[in-house]
Amino acid sequence: MSDTLAIDGLHVSRGGHPVVRGISLDIPAGEVTTLLGPNGAGKSTLVLAVGGVLKSDGGTVAVNGTKLTKLRPEQVRQAGVAIVPEGRRLLPDLTVEDNLRVATYALSRNDAKTGIEYAKELFPHLEVRWGATARTLSGGEQQMVVLAQALVSRPKFMLVDELSLGLAPVIVQRLIPALNAAAANGTGVLLIEQFVHVALALANRAYVIEGGRIVHEGTAAELREHPERLHSAYLLRGQEEAVEALTETGE
Repeated sequence: MSDTLAIDGLHVSRGGHPVVRGISLDIPAGEVTTLLGPNGAGKSTLVLAVGGVLKSDGGTVAVNGTKLTKLRPEQVRQAGVAIVPEGRRLLPDLTVEDNLRVATYALSRNDAKTGIEYAKELFPHLEVRWGATARTLSGGEQQMVVLAQALVSRPKFMLVDELSLGLAPVIVQRLIPALNAAAANGTGVLLIEQFVHVALALANRAYVIEGGRIVHEGTAAELREHPERLHSAYLLRGQEEAVEALTETGE
């Protein structure tokens, strides 16, 4: 049986208010799974809880039966689960190279070298900017570095929150091959993405979240063929453009 990151009945509160309400979903290794939903639905909270940044109120997160739910963020990372939170959190005065080396702190020297070479293979453009400080990078380049930081440890699973935030669609298209390559190399990817058509074109399976609960799950192909199934999550919250974009592309 292939590796699976299993989230089962997860409850998470923020500021005393429930945000994630009994969510269950599976992220298989070697596939891209997408989680779609409007702003405020609980997507980012879910990612932070899986990564150990937020404590859960109930439920479990496990890899092949090994529970990660109460582990600290560094322990979750060592267990093979990397998260890329919303926003691009880099050390602005460090170079691209140094930002990647910081991400290898828990690796052996050989694994760190191998991981950095792997990241450079996935993002060849970064070599051109290797000695540039993070604050001088474009938004797309910064996102490359953030993804590379998550991938240097060759994680079993990676959760990416809002890949395209603040980026032009043409820049997003430059990031997609790296996610495909990571999945092809065995990493299970959970992608949270505002561009619905991009997410569904990449993903094998799709979940839709609304109000902290999963309201739909199935194959990405089903949602591509039946975009009206997204209406309850998007249209009722004034996000018509997301479904319109999906419908217009036909992807």
